[in-house]
Amino acid sequence: MPQHASAKKRLRQNEKRRLRNKILKSRLKTVSKKVISAPSKEEGEKGLKEAYKLYDKASSKKVLHKNTAARKKAKLAKVVQAKAATKKEKATKSKKEE
Repeated sequence: MPQHASAKKRLRQNEKRRLRNKILKSRLKTVSKKVISAPSKEEGEKGLKEAYKLYDKASSKKVLHKNTAARKKAKLAKVVQAKAATKKEKATKSKKEE
């Protein structure tokens, strides 16, 4: 345990920041899972918008490095685009069968 008053204050500040960072990271994981498991492109895009907002906030607050946030945002966008592509493929297959 710290002995000096300034060290005690630093301990309190670090604990608050750790909890705040933990909450934000947890929300990021939840939103990312929601985007990945979204059944349709529309729901995926809606979740993607929310994820972008949270990742930008996390990088601005230095919870995540800006390149990490950019990489994860790009990965989520790629997943949503893949859903859109598979939806188009299914539509063209059904038209060819008719």
